[in-house]
Amino acid sequence: MSKTSVIGIIAAVVVIICAFFPWAAIESRHLVFTGLNTAGSSYGEPGKLNIFLAVLAVIIFLVKNEWVMRMNLFVAGFLLAWSFRNMLLFSRCEAGVCPQAGIALYISVAAAAVAFVCVLLTPTPKRSTKS
Repeated sequence: MSKTSVIGIIAAVVVIICAFFPWAAIESRHLVFTGLNTAGSSYGEPGKLNIFLAVLAVIIFLVKNEWVMRMNLFVAGFLLAWSFRNMLLFSRCEAGVCPQAGIALYISVAAAAVAFVCVLLTPTPKRSTKS
């Protein structure tokens, strides 16, 4: 297993862990939002998709098949895009109420970016060509 695969797996695990920590807090209403607990808002539970995509990325990092590793490019790219979307969603002001964004929200985006870069840098296995 290459170093980039190991770093990508660690980054995906960090994304999973960040889904359980506070992403935003609205102190005027005494609300704290995580990726899985957004009671009192209309955000849904975006951490579930983060966890699913990160687990899928870890599984694909462990497989050494060329077409499966290419599939990881889509999975990690979608994980990065979804994490960035969550950052925009949870840190925006709405109706004059501005939430205080938590550090786990930014760490999740950074870890998703690291996982995506690791997918780009992971060497693919060479095809065996018979002449």
